[in-house]
Amino acid sequence: MNSSGIHHASILRLVQIALREDIGIGDITAESIFSDHDMARATFLVKQDGIICGCDIAKLVFKNIDDEIECEFSVKDGDVVKNGETIARLKGRAASLLTAERTALNFMQRMSGVATMANVYSQAVKGTGAKILDTRKTIPAWRILDKYAVKVGGAYNHRFGLFDMAMIKDNHALAAGSITKAVQKCRAEIGKRNIKIEVETQDLETIKEALACEGVDRIMFDNFTPELMREAVKLVSKKCETEASGGITLDNVRAYAETGVDFISIGALTHSVKALDISMDFELTK
Repeated sequence: MNSSGIHHASILRLVQIALREDIGIGDITAESIFSDHDMARATFLVKQDGIICGCDIAKLVFKNIDDEIECEFSVKDGDVVKNGETIARLKGRAASLLTAERTALNFMQRMSGVATMANVYSQAVKGTGAKILDTRKTIPAWRILDKYAVKVGGAYNHRFGLFDMAMIKDNHALAAGSITKAVQKCRAEIGKRNIKIEVETQDLETIKEALACEGVDRIMFDNFTPELMREAVKLVSKKCETEASGGITLDNVRAYAETGVDFISIGALTHSVKALDISMDFELTK
């Protein structure tokens, strides 16, 4: 992450929690086998193609275990990496390197997997004008890392949480009495604050109702077919932003993007991602 983001309090706390979870009262195996004088070197090896992410987080993990560990990456977040590529070299106490290994790799593998998936989807819609968005379907307490990785991969962030954008879904509209009443209530609460309102729609009639409301910034088309979405985009006619959501996969995302929709939200960027395969090779030096 960037120089300011790496010191974000929630990230530091997350690293500490992860290390505590793994180490507990101590690394029994490493402490039994190695002394403080045993030194080693190690390398990080990528075992599949992808987009790397989490270099600074890995460094932070090692430094939290032993601030004398030397950790140098030959890549930076967002770089394309290839199967068989060595991306980092480390030197330090043998026990420290092995104690930190799994936690550092867990962060990097997960974040690189998210970045890679975001890149795959972004490349799939390249040239259409549509932007791929993430969702709130993230690992609890990992959201700042998941959303950072999405951006590293070339996609975009939707709202970070419930506090920075109003999204009126079917349950909200049902409880309020209608889409119109829900929008009015949200707009009255938000006032003049610079917070957008998005409305989820299920068909052309609910789109028309959302369009008739004052203060709607974006309309989401939920579980539309590409054919119906093309009609929906034409109906909105740039009066506000448009977003596609639901039932969208790599096989059909291009068809949705070609309807002219502005954004396509993909929960799979974070809820179904596969970690990028990265390992650490280790060698005692004395």
